[in-house]
Amino acid sequence: MAESSETRTYREALRAGMSEEMERDEDVLLMGEDIGVYGGTHLITDGLIDTFGPKRVMDTPISEGGFTGAAIGMAMMGLKPVVEMMTWNFSFLAADQIIQNAAKLRYFSGGQVQVPMVIRGPNGGGVQLSAQHTHSLESFYGHFPGLKVVAPVTPNDAKGMMLTAIRDPNPIIFLEAGALYGTKGEVEDGDNAVPFGQARIAREGSDVTLISYGRQVNLLLRVADTLADEGIQAEVIDLRSLRPFDEKTIVESVQKTHRAVVVQEQWKWFGVASEVAAIIQEQAFDHLDAPVERVSGAEVPAPYARNLEIEAFPGEEQVASAAKRVLYQEVV
Repeated sequence: MAESSETRTYREALRAGMSEEMERDEDVLLMGEDIGVYGGTHLITDGLIDTFGPKRVMDTPISEGGFTGAAIGMAMMGLKPVVEMMTWNFSFLAADQIIQNAAKLRYFSGGQVQVPMVIRGPNGGGVQLSAQHTHSLESFYGHFPGLKVVAPVTPNDAKGMMLTAIRDPNPIIFLEAGALYGTKGEVEDGDNAVPFGQARIAREGSDVTLISYGRQVNLLLRVADTLADEGIQAEVIDLRSLRPFDEKTIVESVQKTHRAVVVQEQWKWFGVASEVAAIIQEQAFDHLDAPVERVSGAEVPAPYARNLEIEAFPGEEQVASAAKRVLYQEVV
């Protein structure tokens, strides 16, 4: 952490990242539904229209495909739009623009056209918004070449990765954990840009590697504390960036601990955990003392009822049990 920092919520850190970059670069502008006068459904852009005006903080009609397409055109002409999806679930309405145009135009043009834009908003569950507002779309967008996909968990990373995202010449899928908007942490003052493709070792350990991203990282840290009380030292890796992701840090950790558990909120089939497990199998197979375990969300649409929603996502007991299984300890 830098010498100078202050405590901010995840929400405030995102706002600070956009605001500071708008002050630094007049080509940066914001677009989305109710992000101006109202300040955004989740208040991420609260007050920015007062500072930068309606030409740089633009309220749009309820038309995800329309305003995302307009932002792609702006980016092709040299501007740097930051587009808010009220929830990533609504991005399906703009998926054609994101996948068919934003992700491919640089390749189509032989590098002559760049699309420097950020598409951001809340991803995943934990706030009782039910199935049509709770999709975890990291593996969906991570599948497409041409897109970069990131998922910060700490307020410091939320700001630092926003700076990096806006400066990147490629389209960035910026997945915020809606359940973390009110969480607090120290955020470095000034330019704390966090490079993509560099994982964070959130806790060092020697017995088993626990890997995740987004809000699940906080779950892993709680599990690691519990395991430590039982004499098990778990290393926790926060991937931060999912495309590209940091294969080196994962492999080196598994070479040290010889065991791995990968945790994701999304469904098990075709998920990020499958990709991470495959990388470990390809690059660290000889170091493994047990098969890699995956802990995922239940294969159901996310329930609204609080008790059922909790059951649908990975919990501390599930992760702790998986860690003990790869250690060949008896699980009661």
